[in-house]
Amino acid sequence: MPTDELSPLALLRAAEIDVEGRMPWSSNATFLVNLLVDGAHVGQGIYKPLRGERPLWDFPAGLHRRELAAYLLSEAMGLALVPPTVIRDGPAGEGSVQWFVEADHQQHYFTIYENREDLHPLLRAVALFDLLANNTDRKSGHVLIDADDHIWGIDHGLCFAAEFKLRTVVWEFGGEPIPGELLAVAAGVADHVPLDVATLLTTEEVDALQQRAQWVVEHRQFPVDSTGRRYPWPLV
Repeated sequence: MPTDELSPLALLRAAEIDVEGRMPWSSNATFLVNLLVDGAHVGQGIYKPLRGERPLWDFPAGLHRRELAAYLLSEAMGLALVPPTVIRDGPAGEGSVQWFVEADHQQHYFTIYENREDLHPLLRAVALFDLLANNTDRKSGHVLIDADDHIWGIDHGLCFAAEFKLRTVVWEFGGEPIPGELLAVAAGVADHVPLDVATLLTTEEVDALQQRAQWVVEHRQFPVDSTGRRYPWPLV
């Protein structure tokens, strides 16, 4: 099959990985890579090898598996929020490789929220996803918009902890009713955590994910940060 007919997910799995360079300001080793098939450039990806992780006291090694779990959860929820992601071997060993989103990097959550009210429904989906995934690091710059006005969320290595430790910049919808279509999505996760997600997490983390989804179904509104301390740093 010609490469222009292959999906980004198929290209991520099949292409040769050629490192372009290290991404600046990343706490762990994060590389922009070119994806090559028979020597031809077919796209770019973000490669996060296990070997390049800094040890953390509150997350076990293997953050690349959480990157994949976030993609799989997004797909199971029907959100198409997380770019296609795979785990595979690369120049520095096993790691996650995520499709690189061509986005306007002058835009991020704060600017999108302020200037694009028509996209607020998509931002509400981000808020729900982060609540279920227990995202501890949703900076404004981790929300991207592409040329088709598609909203993407990136950088999900610090998700899915069993202890509730949500830290996000997305609080503008706090106290609002969660739209019915998003409640239905949460109900699906409350009923059953997808197996491909569950196999990447611990039993305690799977149980906690299901409990957060059940909380959403019972309370039916976005949470409010009454402490003012559930923000990541830096904000952008």
